[in-house]
Amino acid sequence: MKLVRYGEPGKEKPGLVDRDGGIRDLSAEIADIDGTTIDPEQLVKLAALDPQSLPQVAPDTRLGPCVNHVGNFIAVGLNYADHAAESGMPVPDEPVLFNKAPSCIVGPNDDVLIPPGSEKTDWEVELAVVIGRKAAYVSEAEALDYVAGYCVCNDVSERNYQLERGGNWTKGKGCPTFGPLGPWLVTKDEIDVSDLSMTLSVDGEVVQDGSTRTMIFKVPFIVHYISQFMLLMPGDVITTGTPPGVGMGFTPPRYLRGGEMMELSIEGLGTQRQLVRPT
Repeated sequence: MKLVRYGEPGKEKPGLVDRDGGIRDLSAEIADIDGTTIDPEQLVKLAALDPQSLPQVAPDTRLGPCVNHVGNFIAVGLNYADHAAESGMPVPDEPVLFNKAPSCIVGPNDDVLIPPGSEKTDWEVELAVVIGRKAAYVSEAEALDYVAGYCVCNDVSERNYQLERGGNWTKGKGCPTFGPLGPWLVTKDEIDVSDLSMTLSVDGEVVQDGSTRTMIFKVPFIVHYISQFMLLMPGDVITTGTPPGVGMGFTPPRYLRGGEMMELSIEGLGTQRQLVRPT
């Protein structure tokens, strides 16, 4: 099942994707796609609906972030060995964790804004995990029981803020629009995320071309690991790292200046397209 949120920013309605790729309105069934509606029991009820019986949504309707009211937006750094190498950093023994501000979350095709004075805004295609049940101290073997589904994330990053301004990485990760999510929340029963192709292009040039297969720490371990340090709540999002090909890794580095079009996809999880522009 593919769940979506559609409509004007701040006024999105819940929907699902039918077998023809069209969007069907779910607002008569649930109020939103968030932590209150993606627990296992609710998802079973939604899966039992006949999509063809639901009202159609116009195909050109804006898509919002595929999950609302995100409490924790947690990211895993250096989770691909070849990305760690291009960043000039060692492969970590344990997952590197940092926070992205939930306020940076936008729709999958919304504009990405370069912060004032930024000179090193960068791109990162990532697999994101959406939590469906409260999780604390869960085992790796049971970790997927707490996952509702998956989506595409562009972990947009300002490298100067992240690496050269002191403190931790959070400074370069939470600027407004730095967290496009979607287009869909794909429920875990529909997809195996262990070996999905993932790409990102800038103005039509493919710069990232990888696979979730090369992740150092896999999804079950990541959920287990994070739950040892914090309480994960339904609707929380974990974005799990990026393959090589980020702008920082080029020689010389290549960063977003404004006017570029980013397009990123993960197999089975859909495609995002974002115009980059100055704030």
